[in-house]
Amino acid sequence: MVSKLLFLADTHVPKRARQLPEQVWDAVAAAEVVFHAGDWVTADLLDELEQRSRRLIGVYGNNDGDDLRARLPEVAEAAVEGVRFAMIHETGAAKGREQRCAARFPGVDVLVFGHSHIPWDTTSPGGLRLLNPGSPTDRRRQPVCTYLTATADGGRLLDVKLVPVVQTSGGTQE
Repeated sequence: MVSKLLFLADTHVPKRARQLPEQVWDAVAAAEVVFHAGDWVTADLLDELEQRSRRLIGVYGNNDGDDLRARLPEVAEAAVEGVRFAMIHETGAAKGREQRCAARFPGVDVLVFGHSHIPWDTTSPGGLRLLNPGSPTDRRRQPVCTYLTATADGGRLLDVKLVPVVQTSGGTQE
């Protein structure tokens, strides 16, 4: 069975946006599994994503307070359609990231991370795929705000797409 996946990180609600853009909520509704790689900032967003997602997997980030840290792990691991995922907010410097993460997360197919707000999609020499969806609310040095979608099927991650968030009058592209 094919599962539609949505990858989010660094939403920083309400500091960078009052709420998630409607385009992101549409993507949440379309996904079987939503991953959030930390820096939620408010537990209200976690509550809403839990209510609106079919399945939510999340971790806390460096900007998340005690309330979120009490509810979310630093590292999450999950399998979806035979694909083994791990997720953490911060992976350290870009230089050497693939080798460092492959050593830290053996037996994982895909590592999802955030922190930089910079989209990332690489594969380590050993086959670990590293994904950072960027941020749907804070483009920080990037041309647009972003998130990732993909599908999982038969132990394979397919159709990974970086999706730009369309600017609305609410102004998430500041």
